[in-house]
Amino acid sequence: MGSEVASDDGWVLQSSTTADIDALMRWFPRKEDVQIWGGPTFTYPFSRETFYKDIHWGRMESYSLFDTEGMFSAFGQLYLRQRRIHLARLVAEPAKRGQGVGKRLIKMLMDVGTSLFESNEFSLFVFRDNVPAYECYKSLGFVMGDYPEDMPYSDVCFFLTRPHELEET
Repeated sequence: MGSEVASDDGWVLQSSTTADIDALMRWFPRKEDVQIWGGPTFTYPFSRETFYKDIHWGRMESYSLFDTEGMFSAFGQLYLRQRRIHLARLVAEPAKRGQGVGKRLIKMLMDVGTSLFESNEFSLFVFRDNVPAYECYKSLGFVMGDYPEDMPYSDVCFFLTRPHELEET
C-alpha cells in the first residue's frame, strides 16, 4: 500500500485511510445502497467494525480518489482473481455520480493495478439491474465474460472482463 497516482488535471488516487473509510460509510444510508455496492451478504445495518470486516480492510488494496479541491470523490479496491486484476467495491460519492468520476476512478485503478499485479486482463462484477454502472464499464471496454463457477449470484450479476490493452477500432 502507499501508492499514489496523480492525473494530469489534479485528481489524485491514493491508498485509502481509515478517515476515508469512515467517510465512505456515510455514502450508504439504505440497505439497498450498501448491498448493490458490497453485495447481498454485506452487513446492514453496519457498524464501523462490520463495515471494515466486510470490505476486507487491510487484506485488499483499497484506494480513494480525490478531486482537484481535495474532496473525497470515489473509492475502489483491487486484487488478483483468476489471473486477472479484479476491480471491486467501486463507488462514486453520491452527489458526484453521473459526472465521469466512476470512469476516472476505474482508469486510475487500472493504472495502479498494472503496477501491482502481473496480468494482462481486468475483471469485475456488476449487478444486472445496476444499469449506470454497467454502461460505465461497457464504455471503458469491459465485455461479458464467463461467470466464475466458484461464485454465487450468477442469476443477478454479470462478470465483465477487459484486456489490459484494447485494440484500436
